[in-house]
Amino acid sequence: MTTMEKLRELAGHHGVSCTYRGWDGFDHDVSDHTLQKILAALDVPAATDAEIDASLGDLTDAAWRRMLPPSLVIVEGEERTFPVHVPHGDPVTVWVVTEDGAEVEAGQLDVWVDPRTVDGRLLGRATFAVPSLPLGWHTLRARSHDMEAQATLVVTPARLATADLLTDRQRWGLAAQLYSVRSRRSWGIGDFVDLADLAAVTASYGGDFVLVNPVHVAEPQPPHEPSPYLPSSRRFIDPLYLRVEAVPEAAYLPAKHRKLLDDSAQRFAKANRKATHLDRDATFRAKLDVLERVYRVPRGPARQARFEAFCAEGGAALDDFALWCVLAEKFGDRADRWAKRAPTPDAPYAADRRARSAGRMDFYRWLQWLCDEQLTAAQDSARAAGLDLGIVHDLAVGVCRDGADAWTLGDALAAGVTVGAPPDDFNRNGQNWNQPPWRPDRLADLGYRPYRDVVRAALRHAGGVRVDHILGLFRTWWVPEGSSPADGAYVRGDHEAMIGILVLEAQRADAVVIGEDLGVFEKWVQEYLTARGVAGTSILWFERDGDAPRLPETYRQLCLTSVTTHDLPPTSGYLAGEHISIRSRLGLLDRDLDTELAGAVAERDEVLQLARDRGLLDTTPGDPDTDEQRTVEALHRLIAASPSALLGLSLADAVGERRSQNQPGTIDEYPNWRVPLADAEGKAVLLEDLPDSERFAALAAALSRSPEL
Repeated sequence: MTTMEKLRELAGHHGVSCTYRGWDGFDHDVSDHTLQKILAALDVPAATDAEIDASLGDLTDAAWRRMLPPSLVIVEGEERTFPVHVPHGDPVTVWVVTEDGAEVEAGQLDVWVDPRTVDGRLLGRATFAVPSLPLGWHTLRARSHDMEAQATLVVTPARLATADLLTDRQRWGLAAQLYSVRSRRSWGIGDFVDLADLAAVTASYGGDFVLVNPVHVAEPQPPHEPSPYLPSSRRFIDPLYLRVEAVPEAAYLPAKHRKLLDDSAQRFAKANRKATHLDRDATFRAKLDVLERVYRVPRGPARQARFEAFCAEGGAALDDFALWCVLAEKFGDRADRWAKRAPTPDAPYAADRRARSAGRMDFYRWLQWLCDEQLTAAQDSARAAGLDLGIVHDLAVGVCRDGADAWTLGDALAAGVTVGAPPDDFNRNGQNWNQPPWRPDRLADLGYRPYRDVVRAALRHAGGVRVDHILGLFRTWWVPEGSSPADGAYVRGDHEAMIGILVLEAQRADAVVIGEDLGVFEKWVQEYLTARGVAGTSILWFERDGDAPRLPETYRQLCLTSVTTHDLPPTSGYLAGEHISIRSRLGLLDRDLDTELAGAVAERDEVLQLARDRGLLDTTPGDPDTDEQRTVEALHRLIAASPSALLGLSLADAVGERRSQNQPGTIDEYPNWRVPLADAEGKAVLLEDLPDSERFAALAAALSRSPEL
């Protein structure tokens, strides 16, 4: 066997794919250099022939060195066996401690496996069966003489029960970028009280949910990362979205501090009417300035008790996050100045840092408590207003490389690589999202608890969760440091464990799950998600049946179907070819502008013709601007003809906005995530303008399959 062949065998054993199917339909080989770099990120030596041979030889021994598997994630009712390793001939007892404290014995099976000498010891393997257990998080335990071991055992639903509740009728909801949705009382950025009001407006038009961008926390102090998909932590919430006046203690500010609050509110009330780019830093700085003063207002006994209970529930994770915030605040530039000096949470001197930072840490705990209160109130308000699902939150793919999660989660996240995407039809250079991926092996070692905590945080205030790039729970595109996004490779995870835990936590939260399953993938992936009760995602423009648009009647039922998405211009802009024009201006086109535009017009006109064939549109072929609103309505009536359980209406479409929120593959070349809500003329649209919007009402009626509300 050649060195190349051995390297590829080693990579395959660790879940690293040596080839991938590109957007062009062809198979592409992964370079040896990429494989070696990715194996190094998994702590697998493979730089030389000797290292490759040693790593291959260690593959079998590694499993025998463990008394128990690192963890087990099974489906309820599934018959599953597992190995137990002890010195050959020694007795062993195995049992399960359930989530509620009960003990259940695991039965040994009559399976003979030859003993094996590992590290100079002769070890035996016994085979046990997982006993019948309820759904939940349990502990598998084993004892042999003076040796003991334990592992996490998770029992998950075969199918998410709430998924079947969606099929009784078709539901529609609003998709909005919360930061862009301002009211007269916003401080330049949409906030959690605005979210509650937006939910009420959606309910008044007959909607069933509001889907918002991720509200994960970014930096503790300005400057603030614009992208909601590049957070510092996915376990905590961004105080940027707090409504300062909604904090009860704000009513008791001393006069001079109250004046600071009022002055800030008046200043941003004027800024809200401007449709220029959003200034998160100005908003965040002003809010923190006032919140520092509100924090010093004494809390009453009842409020203090609730705060203390919140801190106790948050435990070590909240403490570590608060400590990170203090250190980040102190050292400023996280990448170059403090990250290298800050202690890891388990370092010997971390406790001393925590003690000396206790007062300041309390401020950051308090901010998280306020976020929790206001998000809880928003979800309660949404349900009370009549939204069937309430608020659906968005779970980002990952976190930034030098943020809170990267610091506190340690080697659960891989070092030396980042997550991205290979070249595709919308970005021929590939993408690097600058986020460290989960390490599948370490997640198993840790009983998947870091991942579980992320899922629980997303579901805490939600009637549903959208999982961005859910294909990442099956495989992720790892890009070695210093390499281009095209020079990466797919690394497989345990999708049955990851999806199973997602489904378990959603079922316990009585929530639905929507997986953003767009992109290049094998057909079985969607089939697997459907079987587990996870809804998929369909975008009208992307649904193709060979060379023609897919008929809406053939769409999936367990699916969220929309005309557009936040990675495309709103429908008005898309009809006008804005997605091509933007990429041309940024130099992201492979072909000349005229060729790209001609292709986009042809695909657009095919979809419009589909609407004409059904009597939904009678505009002149090739001239969608004849009546832009009627064209947009027709496209929404088209998706309403699908069997999809969920339909999405972009708030940008509801007000006539043409500008895109994001251009994939860019950072500052385009004002990503900084575009406030505006109408077709570029005039700012505020929340107060929505209840009487004829356009909003017409599109809501289109999705309701009704001529009028």
